[in-house]
Amino acid sequence: MTPAINAATNAGVSHKIHKYEHDSAAESFGLEAAEKLGLEPGRVFKTLVVTVDVGEMLVAVLPVSSTLSMKLAAHAIGGKKAAMADKNSVQRSSGYVLGGVSPLGQKRPLRTVIDSSARQFETVFVSAGRRGLELELTPDDLARLTNGQFAHLQQL
Repeated sequence: MTPAINAATNAGVSHKIHKYEHDSAAESFGLEAAEKLGLEPGRVFKTLVVTVDVGEMLVAVLPVSSTLSMKLAAHAIGGKKAAMADKNSVQRSSGYVLGGVSPLGQKRPLRTVIDSSARQFETVFVSAGRRGLELELTPDDLARLTNGQFAHLQQL
C-alpha cells in the first residue's frame, strides 16, 4: 500500500487500483499508463508541482495528453506566474519519486487544482504513488481528498 491508497481507503472513498508493468525507458509515465491500461489519455491525469509567485508550491492535476498553462495555474490561486518546482523540492514535499507523484497522501499537502476537464468523466485515474500503479476514483472524491478546486489548467 502507498500513502495515496491509504488516504483513499481511510477516507472510505470508493476506488480501484490498477497495476501495469512499468517500462523504465518510457518517455511519458502518464501516456504509458494510459496505453498499458487501454484508457483514453484524457481520462488519465498527471500530477505536476509548480512554484507560484505568491510564494507557495501548487499541485496541478491535468490530463496526461495536455500541457500545463503556467499562467492559468498561477491565476487559479491568485498569482501571476508559475514555474515547474525543483525536483528535489517536489520529492521532499510529496514523499514520492518523480513519475510516481500522487495528488493524494502527500507528506506535506499542498494546495491542489484539478483541471475542470475531469468533471466530464465518471471516474479518472491518477498515480497511486508508484510507477506502474494507478488509482481510479471520481473527480469529486479526488477534489475532496486533496481539498482541491477545479479550474481550467490546459495550455491552449
